[in-house]
Amino acid sequence: MLMEGQGVNALNHLTIGGCDSVELCEKYGTPLYVMDENLVREHCRLYKNSIDECYDGNGLVFYASKALCNLEMIRIVDSEGLGADSVSAGELYTVLKAGMSSEKICVHGNNKTDEEIEFAVKNKVGRIVVDNITELEKIDRAAKANNTKQKVLFRIKPGIDAHTHEFVMTGQIDCKFGFALETGEAREAICEALKYENIIVGGVHCHIGSQIFESEPFKEAARVLVRFMADIKAETGFEMCELNLGGGFGVTYTEKDDPIKFNKYIEEVSVVIKEECKKHSLSLPFIMMEPGRSIVGTAGTTLYKAGAIKDIPNVRRYVSVDGGMGDNPRYILYQSEYTALVANKAGDEKTEVVTLAGKCCESGDLLGENMPIQKVESGDIIAVLTTGAYNFSMASNYNRIPRPAMVMVKDGESRVIVKRETFEDLIKNDI
Repeated sequence: MLMEGQGVNALNHLTIGGCDSVELCEKYGTPLYVMDENLVREHCRLYKNSIDECYDGNGLVFYASKALCNLEMIRIVDSEGLGADSVSAGELYTVLKAGMSSEKICVHGNNKTDEEIEFAVKNKVGRIVVDNITELEKIDRAAKANNTKQKVLFRIKPGIDAHTHEFVMTGQIDCKFGFALETGEAREAICEALKYENIIVGGVHCHIGSQIFESEPFKEAARVLVRFMADIKAETGFEMCELNLGGGFGVTYTEKDDPIKFNKYIEEVSVVIKEECKKHSLSLPFIMMEPGRSIVGTAGTTLYKAGAIKDIPNVRRYVSVDGGMGDNPRYILYQSEYTALVANKAGDEKTEVVTLAGKCCESGDLLGENMPIQKVESGDIIAVLTTGAYNFSMASNYNRIPRPAMVMVKDGESRVIVKRETFEDLIKNDI
C-alpha cells in the first residue's frame, strides 16, 4: 500500500513527490522526515473549497499547527488561504514569525499562562478559545491593560462519544478541556462573559477527538452546539455569530483505515447546521474548523536505515532502525499502527512480518509490531508512511539523540526546511 503522491520507479525505489527516497537518504542522511508539498496544498484547497461551497465562503479553516509546526509549513497553509490555531506561545511565535496575519490566528490551551494570554492579546490575535472561567478573567484584564477588546470563543464539551482512543477523546464530560453542558457551567460562563467590558463573545467551539472515521459524531456535535446557541439567545437575547467545529478527521495509516473524503464530512455537517439554524430561527454563523492531521498526515514519510536484525525463534523478528521513539513516540503512547516498506525494494512483495525497533535504550522503543514488509537486510532503507502529523512535533532528544532533518519535496525537487540537529545543538542551553 502506497499513499497519494508516492510511487515506485524503474530502480524499484519508493518515490515521494517525484523524488527517489534512496537518493534523498544519500543526500540528507537518515532518519529523515519527508513532506510532499503538493499533497499538503491539495488538502488545504480541499478544505477551503469545501467551506466556500457549503457555506458560501462564510468561514475560515484554521490549520491545527500542533500537528506539524515550523516556519515553512505555516507559510504554505497561509499562502493557501488558511489561518492557524496555536496552543502555546511557542506555536504562536512561530506562526507570527512565518508572516501570518494575527487576525487569522486562533489561540487554544486548557491552562494558558498570564504571559501567553498577554502575548496573544498584545499581538491582536483574531480569537482566543476560553477553556475556563479563570482565564476569562485574565483575558479581560490583559485586554483592558492593552486598551483593546478581545474576541473569544468558548470551548464546549458536547458529550459526544467519538469512538477513538481514550487519550484523544476530548468531547466527553470527563475531560480536561472546556465547559460542560450537563452541569450548566457552559451557560454560566457565557452569561458571565457578556458582562465584561473588554470581551467580545464570538461564539462556541468544540473538538470531539482525533482520528474519527464517521461523520455522525461531527453531525451530532453540530446539532448540540447550534441548540446551545439557540438556548443562549432565548435566555439572554444575545445571538452568537461564530461556530468552530474543531478537527479530528481520520486519515489512512494502514489498510484497515477507511476514511471518507474530508469534503464529504463538511458537506454533511453543513446540511445539519443549516437545518438546525432554520429550526431555531438563528442566522447561519461564521463557520470554522481546525484540521491538522488530515492536512499533513499522509503527506509525510519518515526514512530510516536498517541496522541490527535479531530473530527470536517462534517469537518475532526484530529489525532495528537508526531512529525510534525520539522521532516518533506515537506507538509507545497510543499503540498507533503504521504501514512500512523497504524503500529500496518498494515494488517487491511483502514476505516478512517484523517488529520495527528503535535505537533508544528503552524496551518500549518500537515503531510497530507484526508489520508486513519486504525482506529486510541490514543497510536497507525503511520507509514508515503517514508520519506527517505528531511525529516531528512530538519529537524529543531522549538519549541525547539529535532530531532528524525535514525536507520538502515537490515535482522531483527537494529542499531542507528544518536542519538536522547537531551535538552542539544538544548542549547549547547547558551551563
